[in-house]
Amino acid sequence: MSALAITVLRPEWLLALTLPGLLALWLWRGRGAAGDWGRVADPGLMAAMAEMGRVAGGAGRGGALGAALALAVFLVLALAGPAVERRDAVSYRNLDGVLFVVDLSAGFADGPGWPDMLGAAQLAVTGLGARPAGLIVYAGDAYTALDMSADHRELAQTLLVLDAATVPDEGAAPALALALAHERLRLAEVLAGDVVLLTGGAGADAATQAEAARIAQAGARVSVVTDAPQGAALAAGGGRVFAPQEAGALAAWLSDGARPRLERQGYRLLFWHDLGRYLLALALVPLLVLFRRAGT
Repeated sequence: MSALAITVLRPEWLLALTLPGLLALWLWRGRGAAGDWGRVADPGLMAAMAEMGRVAGGAGRGGALGAALALAVFLVLALAGPAVERRDAVSYRNLDGVLFVVDLSAGFADGPGWPDMLGAAQLAVTGLGARPAGLIVYAGDAYTALDMSADHRELAQTLLVLDAATVPDEGAAPALALALAHERLRLAEVLAGDVVLLTGGAGADAATQAEAARIAQAGARVSVVTDAPQGAALAAGGGRVFAPQEAGALAAWLSDGARPRLERQGYRLLFWHDLGRYLLALALVPLLVLFRRAGT
């Protein structure tokens, strides 16, 4: 059984613990007693004066200050946001899905560089982890070959059978493929996924760049696998350009999922259960002590 891992969502608040820490040090040194007379006066005399009501009991004041100190500590810890990972965090895995967009135009999918491109795609699948993935293929038109799914085996097998005859439409229309990718991401409610365009570079124009930028505006990264120099202009949203021979780097890139980006965008509580509210409830205990002291 693994130990319960606590993560602090807002660690900057822990700096505020220095204030109750200084107060605790002050109390520990005994500065809370009445005028510090307890250090120099006869103990019997102090006890007698306390019975007569001539001095306030240091213990009473110390108890109230201790309760206030505990209250401050609980409040600071609650604001720091101690959290544990949600058990249902895996249910949000669709938020960082991956779409492979593969160019199957004639001259590329039957060219000498196709085996390297296909090998890069196959190795990239190994870096997906638990991320769902889908597949879009295009030539003169674009089609969804596989919807978003966690079945990576089916994706790998489908990639193996792709060739220049898979898409009957002549030409190369990457803009249409990226527009379809944008729509698939929207329907899957992906907030910060990846689109990986594997292309020979044909048909890459201003419309293609505009579609890549539109995907980036929706929160996804657009990365390009190509040997063509014009492919670099298509990377968007923090995406990268990979050569087909950089399959290992591509797999590592995809293994770094979108979860950190989702957390930076304010979706942190999708993955973490904030325990701060329970600490606020515990803070009521020393608060009750303060009220009791005030009423006596």
